[in-house]
Amino acid sequence: MKSDALGIPIQPCDSSYMPRGPRGERRPADVIGNAVHVMQIATGEVQDEQREPGKEYARKGGLIGGPKRAAKLSKKRRSEIAKKAATSRWSKPKKS
Repeated sequence: MKSDALGIPIQPCDSSYMPRGPRGERRPADVIGNAVHVMQIATGEVQDEQREPGKEYARKGGLIGGPKRAAKLSKKRRSEIAKKAATSRWSKPKKS
């Protein structure tokens, strides 16, 4: 599908897509739906799910470990890691 005015390809709208929260839960796609969801949590109609203790423990370790690891690495090594990551990221074929 192409835009007549601009002549650029346009992806068809996939209405079945639903954004996911940081823990993989489904969240409302629109602003009003999200506001209703927040209100339901606030009034107690819907329970907001708590993280499992093991996952929370691992998350806290990651928040501490990442900056400590970065502080230990030399500038040259950080640069090498970043270049490798960028090469890997941009060499992947685009999903259609």
